[in-house]
Amino acid sequence: MATTSLAAVTTENTHSNRKPTYTRAEVALHNKRDDLWIIIYGRVYNVTKWAYKHPGGKEIMQNYGGEDASLAFESFHNNKKFVRGHMAKLYIGDIVEEERELSEMCKDFLRLREDMIQKGFFKVNPWYYIIFLTHIVLIEVLGVLILWRYGTGWWQLLLSGICIATSQTQAGFLQHDIGHRSVANSTRVNRFFHDVVFNFIKGGCCNWWNYRHYKHHAKPNVYKKDPDITLAYLYVLGKNIPVQMAKKGLGFLPYNQQHKYFFLTMPPLLFPVYFHYDIMNYLIRNKDWWDALWMTTFFIRWYYCIQTLFGFWGSFLFYFFARFLESHWFTWVTQMNHIPMEIDFDKKREWPELQTVGTCNVESSWFLDWFTGHLNFQIEHHFFPTMPGHNFYKAQPYVREFCKKHGLEYIQKPLFTAFRDVVRSMKESGELWLETKKLKHD
Repeated sequence: MATTSLAAVTTENTHSNRKPTYTRAEVALHNKRDDLWIIIYGRVYNVTKWAYKHPGGKEIMQNYGGEDASLAFESFHNNKKFVRGHMAKLYIGDIVEEERELSEMCKDFLRLREDMIQKGFFKVNPWYYIIFLTHIVLIEVLGVLILWRYGTGWWQLLLSGICIATSQTQAGFLQHDIGHRSVANSTRVNRFFHDVVFNFIKGGCCNWWNYRHYKHHAKPNVYKKDPDITLAYLYVLGKNIPVQMAKKGLGFLPYNQQHKYFFLTMPPLLFPVYFHYDIMNYLIRNKDWWDALWMTTFFIRWYYCIQTLFGFWGSFLFYFFARFLESHWFTWVTQMNHIPMEIDFDKKREWPELQTVGTCNVESSWFLDWFTGHLNFQIEHHFFPTMPGHNFYKAQPYVREFCKKHGLEYIQKPLFTAFRDVVRSMKESGELWLETKKLKHD
């Protein structure tokens, strides 16, 4: 992987006297879609037009409008040399010298990242991903062979559905690493394998995933900037959002009961309903016909493997049965790290603090690492999004020490405690909403 050392950052910070200088307060005024500046290592960039060409989506740039995006830039981009070729055209000036320095915590984070690079934690073990992909294919083949060999009785359908849901969930974890460009040095190679795993094997849409997931990492648990917790009035999360919504009379559901209807909504419906709708909406809105073409290869494969056994409606129902099982697995694994943590409006936190207040870990074992796709190391993953998942456990003691040094809370829980905390936090948020609503009407 291409990397950037702290020395390289210092070199980049050599500023030209020919460019104007700005205070951070002046840059902060340029935070609108039609007037968008960001700061990277003391340099000011006008990204108003570039945001619409940004591979990670325009919203990431807009969400950092007027802010210092140095550590986000460092964490997301492997090939800094390539990216700087675009940045040179956007450079408009420098931050005034007395405000140019990053905080000690941010500089220490860059030293930590450099240490992780030097220790080889960003290097990929190709055999890990070869075995990972092989086991996904074998589990799916087993699921199909059960139906072909033993028929379509109820126990065959159940066992086959579990196999296919398992294969699909594990493929989701694999595409997650590929989508973060953690698997290959080449962006093009990563993109090809992302198409293969997410579009062909899973029937998803790579560009849709990038659009959502990069925003999540850029501002985790920040209301209206993280799509994973901005849930269109279906739930109220955190401690402040429920109060604000109740005061403004927003929402239309009995949120004090959300910890109960959660079981009937997000786990069973996230994949079968919402993701299908959202992907189709994205494809049509963005005219993303290339990803749509890739997706059709999944359904062609499904037709030859499954539809010939059941007919159209039978295979349609079996498809959604497998997605129903997968949806439960995915929902609990992904939400246990975030919903119980702080959820609020943007407080402009520095990168390390932003990642720790919105994420937590789940204890590790060989089974839990497999079951969660290494997303139980959520703090390490949010610190270093492009680090291969199989190396998170190596980085963990260093991240713990960093958090201890800078007074950041490092939370790790047993699996079922993490599951329970999802429901507990939703119940507490719902009660806050109800109490505020009652006070408003008294």
